[in-house]
Amino acid sequence: MTVTAVIPARYASTRLPGKPLAEIDGRPMIQWVYERVEQASLVNDVLVATDDQRIVDAVQGFGGRAVMTSADHASGTDRLAEVARQLGAKIIVNVQGDEPLIAAEVIDACVRPMLEGGNFDVVTPCTRIISNAELANPNVVKVVRDRAGCALYFSRAAIPFDRDEAEPSAKAGQRLYYKHLGLYVYRQEFLVTYSSLERTPLEVREKLEQLRILENGYRIRVVETQYDSIGVDSLEDLEKVRKLVHAQAER
Repeated sequence: MTVTAVIPARYASTRLPGKPLAEIDGRPMIQWVYERVEQASLVNDVLVATDDQRIVDAVQGFGGRAVMTSADHASGTDRLAEVARQLGAKIIVNVQGDEPLIAAEVIDACVRPMLEGGNFDVVTPCTRIISNAELANPNVVKVVRDRAGCALYFSRAAIPFDRDEAEPSAKAGQRLYYKHLGLYVYRQEFLVTYSSLERTPLEVREKLEQLRILENGYRIRVVETQYDSIGVDSLEDLEKVRKLVHAQAER
C-alpha cells in the first residue's frame, strides 16, 4: 500500500510566528522535518500542506513538495484531511511541522502495524516518562493502553492514578507512566471520516483531538518507542533544538 507523509505547516503560530521558517543551522525548520521524514524506509512520498505561500516557496526552494490548503482549518488534522481526499495513498502519516528532530525509526515503527493489518484505525507512538516534572506537566499528554496495545485514554493528568502512592512518581518501581508523542498514522478512509466528526465532550474538556476518536468507538494502536519528542512551541524550545543540533555537528 502507498504510504504518504503529510506535514501540516502553519505560518501564523501564536507563540512563535513564522515557526516553520525558523532557521536551524542554516536551514528552515520545515526542511529539517521534511528531510527526516524522507529517511523513513516505509514512506513512499512526502509533502507539506500549508496555507502560506512563503512556506510553499521555502519547501520548493530545497526541492520538496508542497500544496496550498484552505486558511480556515481549525487544526492540522483538518488540513491533513483536505489533502488526503485528493491523494491515492491508502495510509497517511501526520508528522508535525515543529518536530525538526523526528526520528525516521519512529515513523517506520508506526507505519509497520498499519501495513501488517489489524483491528485499529490509527497508530501513534508513546515513550516512558522518566521525570516527575514531565508527569506533573499538563502539556505532556499521558496515555494508558489495553493488553492489545490500544489506547484506553489520553489525558493531561497523571494517569493511571495510583492509590498506593501519596504523590504520582515516575520513579516508583514498576509503576510506569507513558507520554504520548504527536505523530499519527491513519487509514485514508478513516481520516476523511474523522475530520467530519463533531467535537466530543472529553476532547473539548481535555483539549485533545485524539479523544474524539476514542469517544466515537474507534481504536488507536499505541506503539512504545525509546525516542522522545522535542517539539518546538516557543523560542525557548527553538534555542534548545539549535543547541542540540550544534552539539551533534561538533561530535
